[in-house]
Amino acid sequence: MATELTQRSPVMADVARVAGVSHQTVSRVLNDHPNVRATTRERVLAAIEQLGYRRNLSARALVTRRTNTLGVVASGTTLYGPASTLFGIEQAARAAGYFVSIVSLERITRESVDEAFTYLLEQAVDGMIVIAPQRSTAAAVAALPVEVPIVAVQGGEAGARPVVAVDQVDGAAQATQHLLDLGHHTVQHIAGPVDWLEADGRLHGWRATLERAGAPVPEVIRGDWSPRSGYEAARRFAADPPSAIFVANDQMALGVLRALHEAGQRVPEDVSVVGFDDMPEAEFFTPPLTTVRQDFTAVGRASIDLLLGLIDHGAAAAEAPARHTVAPNLIVRHSTTRRT
Repeated sequence: MATELTQRSPVMADVARVAGVSHQTVSRVLNDHPNVRATTRERVLAAIEQLGYRRNLSARALVTRRTNTLGVVASGTTLYGPASTLFGIEQAARAAGYFVSIVSLERITRESVDEAFTYLLEQAVDGMIVIAPQRSTAAAVAALPVEVPIVAVQGGEAGARPVVAVDQVDGAAQATQHLLDLGHHTVQHIAGPVDWLEADGRLHGWRATLERAGAPVPEVIRGDWSPRSGYEAARRFAADPPSAIFVANDQMALGVLRALHEAGQRVPEDVSVVGFDDMPEAEFFTPPLTTVRQDFTAVGRASIDLLLGLIDHGAAAAEAPARHTVAPNLIVRHSTTRRT
């Protein structure tokens, strides 16, 4: 047999023969079935190691009509939020026993989404997740064929598609209310780009919280998520800043801190600043940044759970809630303090 195996790759029957078990037992071990004795499992795994056996995924796909591969379409992956969302999805997919095929788009158009969709279908993916933080992406997702299992992440209203999203409105409300509770009579907001659904939700939560408190609503200043845009926004009022600023992401908040420092304004003694995302560097800003944490691991897990439900149960899964919301948390550090 040794001579025979040097001429071809080992197959499941070879593993069964070496381990002294049935073909079905080897299959159960490979699929982590619980009804296998520990000693039998060890014997099969030792045979797999001895022979250098690798599962034939193509053959498996022919039998199960599954490739155990999920497609992901993403944009804005140079930014912390979309990149972390993608990582959370990939980790959750791997934990569920799936591979991930990723298409990262530089520009979101109906045509680019259609091309990505076609490419992933040609890879015979079992289903798709579209990270859709922009209105244009959500609209393109809503127009995709309904019979393909698809979940939209941060996707606003994606038509008949299930959506998983962090509650941006609540996160912004927590940030704004925190500043009001510290005695600030109002809160300036530096928002994200117009087309981004997350920026829209954060702006809405900020405005609604001020209105509910009867506080003045300042004119919104917009950035593009970058530190430079936060810096340029804060320079507009750095000489005479408001006492509290809610910035729509941590990267822009970094630019705000720099502009205030250059203008001789102390944070938090003169100006309290809150960001959004809780990127890993936020606790090492000067001062450490109070911010809103998004649970990207929970987003990934919920996205995969919803998608696998669609794949396994089809129309029956469509009766499940169309939107899964992940709660954000305010992380209070040293960039905010009570107004004196």
